[in-house]
Amino acid sequence: MSAAAPPGRPRGPVIGAILAGGMATRYGGRPKGLERVGGERIVDRAADALRAVADELLLVANDPRGADWLPGVRTVPDVHPGLGGLGGIHAALAHAPGGVLVLAWDMPFVPPPLLAELLSLGTDGAHDAAVPASGSRRGVEPLCAYYGPPCLAAVERRLAAGDRRVVAFHEDVRVARLDAAAVARHGDPARIFLNVNTPDDLALAEAHLAEAHAPTTDGGRDRPQA
Repeated sequence: MSAAAPPGRPRGPVIGAILAGGMATRYGGRPKGLERVGGERIVDRAADALRAVADELLLVANDPRGADWLPGVRTVPDVHPGLGGLGGIHAALAHAPGGVLVLAWDMPFVPPPLLAELLSLGTDGAHDAAVPASGSRRGVEPLCAYYGPPCLAAVERRLAAGDRRVVAFHEDVRVARLDAAAVARHGDPARIFLNVNTPDDLALAEAHLAEAHAPTTDGGRDRPQA
C-alpha cells in the first residue's frame, strides 16, 4: 500500500503542463518555443524546469506538428481552440488527473525552485491555485502557476460566460499569491518571466545568458541563474 499524500498535497502524479498555444503572429508565424537560447530550444528549457518538480509532462499544442516537439511527452490540443491562454489552462486541467503546474513554452528562464514553491503553496490545503507576483499589467504571471482541480469548473464557467481574461477565474477560487519579495529570491523577476515573443526578445534572452556566464570579481555570487 502506498503512503498517503501529505495534507494538502495532490494525490497521484504532479503534472507539469507546457502551454504552446498562440499563433506566434509576432514571430512571423514560426513556433517560438522552438527557437534556441544558448543553443537549447526554449521548449526544452521549460520542459527541464518542470521535470525537476513534476512527475509527468503534458504538452498543450494546437499545431499538428506538436506531437513531434517533445518525443515521449503526451500532447493534447485545446478543448476549445482560439481562446488564448485561458483555453490553454483549461486544456491542461481537462487532460490532467488533478492539479497542474503550467508554464508557457516561451519562458526560458523560470527556475525549478520557483515552480516547487508555487506547487507547495498551491497544495497547502488552504488554496486552489498559486501564482507569482510580477511587473506585468495583471500584476501576476498566470502562465507560470499552479492550478488545482477546483479551477477547472471555475474556468469553464468563465468561458461559458464569454470571459476570456486569463485571470478572470481567479475571482472564483482561493488563489495564493507569491509576493514580489519571495519571487525575487529566485532571481530578477524581469528575467525570470521574460517571454520570447519577438526576435528582439530572443536577442535579450541571449544577452541575459551571456551576462549569466560572464566572469565576475566576486566568485559568481551575484551572477543570475542561467
